[in-house]
Amino acid sequence: MVVFAAVARSICHHCDGRIAKAPSLCLKIFNSFSFSEIASNYTTPLHWQFQSRRSLILESVSESVKLTRLSDADSGIVVLNLDRPGAKNAIGRDMLRGLEHSFEAINNDPSAKVMMICSSVPKVFCAGADLKERKAMTASEIHSFVNTLRLTFTLLEALCVPTIAVIEGAALGGGLEMALSCDIRICGEDAILGLPETGLAIIPGAGGTQRLPRLVGKSIAKELIFTGRRVGGKEAVSLGLVNYCSPPGEAHSRALEIARDINEKGPLAVRMAKQAINEGFEVDMASALVLEEECYKQLLNTKDRLEGLAAFAEKRKPRYNGE
Repeated sequence: MVVFAAVARSICHHCDGRIAKAPSLCLKIFNSFSFSEIASNYTTPLHWQFQSRRSLILESVSESVKLTRLSDADSGIVVLNLDRPGAKNAIGRDMLRGLEHSFEAINNDPSAKVMMICSSVPKVFCAGADLKERKAMTASEIHSFVNTLRLTFTLLEALCVPTIAVIEGAALGGGLEMALSCDIRICGEDAILGLPETGLAIIPGAGGTQRLPRLVGKSIAKELIFTGRRVGGKEAVSLGLVNYCSPPGEAHSRALEIARDINEKGPLAVRMAKQAINEGFEVDMASALVLEEECYKQLLNTKDRLEGLAAFAEKRKPRYNGE
């Protein structure tokens, strides 16, 4: 069974390992939830299958979520593909289960350095919740599902490796909330982004009311949520909703460039940088600077730091091993 309290501890253990002694963001987040209501019916074990030296694929936990690891110079880059073409990647129970297991698998893979979330379905990233499936749910079942979805996106946000959302086409409702939970967002000019929930007499329930204003400001977030207005790629980048807007069909290439840049850096340093930024953002400046000092100090005795200095002196590329 996927018990999220254990997953939260796993995040801290596997991502920070020997170097993390500071309080972790993920434990602070996950300890605030009641897991008994929402950790159920997820009993499929994780198995890794080596199909070739070029990729590492998670065996079928979900038909709609595919997880692969790139190889050779790109080893360390993990790609999660949403693949539910018949429903425009709408998030139902099966996809949610696949997302949970995939995030846990990435977290338990010490070789993972950066993750990209992409879509295998043309012209859509994720259309949001599966409303056909939801129509058959009771109010209690909906409440449990949305709580699990919110917690899953919190798990995504708390992953210690950087995450990049690659948005080609529509990212609506829960689809946009998934992207908001990532560290970096790249979209195409033809992307359509929005939180249309108020048109269904509900509100964004998987973090949208909290993450959107932290990105674009409270006033813009209120307008977008109150009206359900959809924005295109160029407006999204002007609002700060996405980092880059690429010509149609080129968002994946731009995201891969960024992933490769991250993949070359010291993995322990990247993870500590993410922890310092995420946790420091939630506290006052004085406390944040103390946290930064603690994160910096934990890197001083690593082999990677010495390798970086040696590579600089020898005018060569560093070879980091995450130690």
